[in-house]
Amino acid sequence: MRTSELFAELAGTDDEAERARILEAVLVLNIPVAESIASRYRGRGVGDDDLEGVARLALVKAVRRYDTGSGHDFLSFAVPTIRGEIKRYFRDSGWMIRPPRRIQEVQAGIAAVESELGARLGTSPRPSELAAALEVDLSDVEEALAARGCFVPASLDRPVGEAGEMPLADLLGDVDPAQGAAEARAVLGPLVSRLSERDRRVIELRFFSGLTQREIAEDIGVTQMQVSRLLSRILRDLRRGLESVPETLVEAR
Repeated sequence: MRTSELFAELAGTDDEAERARILEAVLVLNIPVAESIASRYRGRGVGDDDLEGVARLALVKAVRRYDTGSGHDFLSFAVPTIRGEIKRYFRDSGWMIRPPRRIQEVQAGIAAVESELGARLGTSPRPSELAAALEVDLSDVEEALAARGCFVPASLDRPVGEAGEMPLADLLGDVDPAQGAAEARAVLGPLVSRLSERDRRVIELRFFSGLTQREIAEDIGVTQMQVSRLLSRILRDLRRGLESVPETLVEAR
C-alpha cells in the first residue's frame, strides 16, 4: 500500500489503535527513504548507525507532524525534515567530523611523499612542490595542510605542552568515543563561536554540507581563490587555538 493511501485511511478513522497501526505502517514503508538520505552524509566523521538513527527519528517526527490537508505529498515534507535533522545533528555534535573525502585523500598523498620529497630537495617541500608531485590542485594541498590538527581524532593525538612531549589525549585521560566527542565540543566550541559569521558559514558549507570551494565562492560572493585563502586562515586560527587549550584543561582538572 502506498503512503498516500495509508494517510487517506488515517484521515478516515478516529480509532486510536487503528491510527497507531497506520502510522507504524507509514514508518516501515518510508524507512528506506530515511536511510537513503542518511547515506549521503557518510564519511564525515559520524558513524553510519548514528546517522541512520537520526534519520529514523526525523522520519518519526515527519510522520507525526505531516498535515494531510496541506496539499503536498508526504515526501515533500519528510525529506527536508530528515535532512534538516541530520544537519542539526552535525552542528550539535560539534566538529566530530573529518575533512571532505577529497582533502583526506590529499592528506594521505602528502603523508606518502612528503619525507621522500623533502630528502630529495634537501628542505621541506613547498605546497606547490607537493601539488606537482601529487598532480593535484595547489588549493587542495593548501587546504589539506591547513586542516592538519583541526579535526578529531587527529587533534587528540597532537603533541602539546612546551616541550611537545605529550598528546592532548593523554591530558584528557582515558576516554571513550562519546566522551571524546564531548571533549571535542568543549574545546572547539568556544573557538568556533569566536569566528565571524562569514567564517562560520564557510566552515559549515565546506565541512558539514560538503560543498566545493567553487560552490562556496558562489554562495558567499567571492572568488574560489579567496575561499581557499579563507579556509587556510580559518583552519590555521583554529589550530593555534587548539594548541593553547591543553594548559587550560590541565589547570582545570
